[in-house]
Amino acid sequence: MQALRLGVMAPLEKGPEATIQEVAEFGLPTCQVVCWQRDLLTDAVADRLSAAASTHGVDITTLWTGLPGPQVWDFVQGPVTIGLVPLAYQEERVATLKKGADFAARIGIPSITTHVGFIPESLTNPLYAKLLDVLREIVGYCAERDLDFWFETGQETPVVMLRVFEDLGYDNLGVNLDPANLLMYGKANPVDALDLLGTYVRGVHAKDGEYPTNGRELGVEKPLGEGRVNFPVLIAKLRELGYTGALTIEREISGPQQIEDIRHAVNLLSGLVSGTTRIPG
Repeated sequence: MQALRLGVMAPLEKGPEATIQEVAEFGLPTCQVVCWQRDLLTDAVADRLSAAASTHGVDITTLWTGLPGPQVWDFVQGPVTIGLVPLAYQEERVATLKKGADFAARIGIPSITTHVGFIPESLTNPLYAKLLDVLREIVGYCAERDLDFWFETGQETPVVMLRVFEDLGYDNLGVNLDPANLLMYGKANPVDALDLLGTYVRGVHAKDGEYPTNGRELGVEKPLGEGRVNFPVLIAKLRELGYTGALTIEREISGPQQIEDIRHAVNLLSGLVSGTTRIPG
């Protein structure tokens, strides 16, 4: 059985050379490049990033495209600030995603990824129809450039994400499965979510976390192996579904502890994907 490749989230804000250098220092063959600054999405930066990736032999699996404007990561302000759902930010955010698509296409990154947001569960909610129109614009733009558009799991339930895919009907849609987000937003058990979304999974974040403990704040992110994500079962199920993409480590803290936790995750996952060790789950 082929071992899944490991990767790490790589912020472009560090500079394209430093971004890829850090991936290489972790000894990893893949990464997802993250960009929250639209002014970095230029041809010059793209060319530098491509050259650095080529030099170090790093495969960039997606451009995780952050969106401008306020985004509050909770259950109170989150629905009106995150992703493409809030009407006030749609135009600017679609423009940013198109810029990200052009950046990715220039250097052969096969997809862009973002949070779509708290997608309405009711089909009668007028925000749902408006969101579909916005998504058709950006997903179609990606399709014209031979790019996939990946939804990062988080604010929506798996069945709502599935419904959006069905309603859009595009062939270039995919899921960037963040198992910790599904827990931290209280939306699903990530293993069970694969029953609905498994055939759409194109990328996976190796991140761990807990369910929320109240109705206003997200659950807590944890170092990999210390939260509720059952990675042995999750990875086995991904393999059963034919998943051959990367497992991209994400640890959303900063400083020396982030580096330590990423290295710890590399050690745990290396044994897990090769079948030599298990993460308690």
